[in-house]
Amino acid sequence: MIPFEKCPVCGGELETKQVEKLLRGGENTVSLKVTAEVCQHCGERLYAEDVVRSFEELRAKLQKQEFAHLKPVGRAFTVDKDWPNKAIQPTA
Repeated sequence: MIPFEKCPVCGGELETKQVEKLLRGGENTVSLKVTAEVCQHCGERLYAEDVVRSFEELRAKLQKQEFAHLKPVGRAFTVDKDWPNKAIQPTA
């Protein structure tokens, strides 16, 4: 899957795992599960080239608000700009 035998960041051992990935495009977010090589030492995730291309395609669709093949799951929120504690800021 990945052309690395060891983690390119720290040299740790890699293990194939199913991980959750969040992708953002504009103000939209998609959550998905994907197979990745995960470093057992530092946690770095390595994705196959075709998976990375799909990530880019999904981000572009989110940015353009093209939601075909996407299923709505709940609702997401951020605090408004008038939140009492100014240390907490909205994300959008």
